[in-house]
Amino acid sequence: MTYCVGLLLNDGMVMLSDTRTNAGLDNIATYRKMFQFEVPGERIIVILTAGSLSITQTTIAQLREAIEDPEATPETSILQAPTMLKVAEIIGSTLSRVRASVDDKLATMRQGASASLIVGGQRKGGAMRLFLVYPEGNFIEATEDTPFLQIGEHKYGKPILDRVVRPQTSIADGQKAVLLSMDSTLRSNLSVGMPLDLAVIDRDAMRVTMARRIEAGDADFRTMSEAWSNALRDSFVKVKI
Repeated sequence: MTYCVGLLLNDGMVMLSDTRTNAGLDNIATYRKMFQFEVPGERIIVILTAGSLSITQTTIAQLREAIEDPEATPETSILQAPTMLKVAEIIGSTLSRVRASVDDKLATMRQGASASLIVGGQRKGGAMRLFLVYPEGNFIEATEDTPFLQIGEHKYGKPILDRVVRPQTSIADGQKAVLLSMDSTLRSNLSVGMPLDLAVIDRDAMRVTMARRIEAGDADFRTMSEAWSNALRDSFVKVKI
């Protein structure tokens, strides 16, 4: 499994993913779950993936092939699509098609596979938008009321996002929120694991303005995790019932 989260803030976007792929207790590997498609100054698209590795890898590969196709059009290439809504539609259609193909191959074994994606970005002249794409290809969009989206093992990291993330949250506090959300998930679910990939997209920058890989044992992440744990324990002791 995995855990990915994206924030849509007034000042930009914050995206975070883990890298663990678990196909059983004795088959754990590291695979990137964050993919960037960028035309500096014109558009930036970041995709986070969760679910079947065969589906997500094939989906990303097909999106890249469509971009590189000499006959690519705004209907087929996410780097030519006129809006972020069209980007989400292209990605949703690709994911749905790949999932159906994999399901057909697994049907004889009475098995199935699924995957979901978070798609965020901005095109020059357009608004920043953030979408959650379901396995069937349909999607929902982040709003002012719910300015974050999650996929994978999301339940452990959701409470802190519900309490602190608002559209007016700063980029710095947004990074802190997603990292603490991930820390809660890492502590509660072994199918989510480091290293982590963190990306920030400032509004109207049309590029990834900060990218960082956080390895296991990272001193800054460990310090933040310990400080949060201590703060929770102190608050727990002070609460009176």
